[in-house]
Amino acid sequence: MTDSTILPSQRLRARGAASNRTGRYEATAREAFDDGWDVEEEARLVATEVRLERPRSALTFNRSPDVPFDRSINPYRGCEHGCIYCFARPTHAYLNLSPGLDFETRLIARPGIAEVLEAELRRPAYKVQPVAIGTNTDPYQPIEREHGLMRQILRVLSDFRHPVWITTRGTLVERDIDLIAPLAAQGLASVSISVTTLDPDLARRMEPRAPAPARRLQIIRALAGAGIPVRVQVSPLIPALTDHELETVMEAARDAGAAHANAIPLRLPREVAGLFRDWIETTFPDRAQRVMGRVRELHGGRDYDPEFGSRMRGQGLWAELIHRRAEVARKRLGMVEGLPPLRSDLFAPPPRPGDQLSLF
Repeated sequence: MTDSTILPSQRLRARGAASNRTGRYEATAREAFDDGWDVEEEARLVATEVRLERPRSALTFNRSPDVPFDRSINPYRGCEHGCIYCFARPTHAYLNLSPGLDFETRLIARPGIAEVLEAELRRPAYKVQPVAIGTNTDPYQPIEREHGLMRQILRVLSDFRHPVWITTRGTLVERDIDLIAPLAAQGLASVSISVTTLDPDLARRMEPRAPAPARRLQIIRALAGAGIPVRVQVSPLIPALTDHELETVMEAARDAGAAHANAIPLRLPREVAGLFRDWIETTFPDRAQRVMGRVRELHGGRDYDPEFGSRMRGQGLWAELIHRRAEVARKRLGMVEGLPPLRSDLFAPPPRPGDQLSLF
């Protein structure tokens, strides 16, 4: 499908979105058009660009009853993995960027976030609870190799003995096993790996720059082998496209070492609905109507239901069937649904040079 926001000379390779429609907060809209000059332009691949942002805060707090944590850290904005269904895409609109192609090509790294985090953890009023990383955009996406922000954050959390839940599908998490494993040994860390399908062709279409399914199972194996509790997230579960793989994915992850598992039906907030609809109609035209019909059945007749309590679970017969299937599979495989509990009683800010040390 062509889109007026993409220039004819722009080539998209391994990108999820095929459009770059204006974000909802922008006052003007962009449109590519023929300027009338009979000059052939050289075709150029759309490259990834990274901007830097000096963070004023590291911890983001939420009061959502749908998630088991109240704070998170986001070292990056946008995600080069390019998953077409990513519920975080609309956050790029707050930056006056498109939730479409901009989200996966115009990224923002936040150098200095580890130092800001350390200052926040030292505040006398700080009350420790597990912090989640990777719940918005992937902290181990490819640009982490150059910027290393996640490794810096983990060093701070290790120094403070602060509990952390990590969610990723990136291979770079293996680099940090030397930091995560000691935390896990103290009951301070666990990792969730997202595996949406075991079909490498389908995964490449949905998640063009994310590791292949077999590689993600290797990540689970490496983490579990180091003694790190691992949860597999069979999420999002896409009706009439990936839902039939639920039990197969869970079993493969269990065999690789995952002890925990959950499944969340597809949700399409704001601009994600249009992006996903365009993608499914172009990539799988024979089943697009069925997929979108089932999505609306899940969300009360709409592409997305934003209400707490139902937005993550869905509603109706199909939603209940999915959750029942997951429950039965977990029981058969000996897996647990929730995140591993983490300790908060070990938290202790490390002394700084010149600090008065305690006698006891």
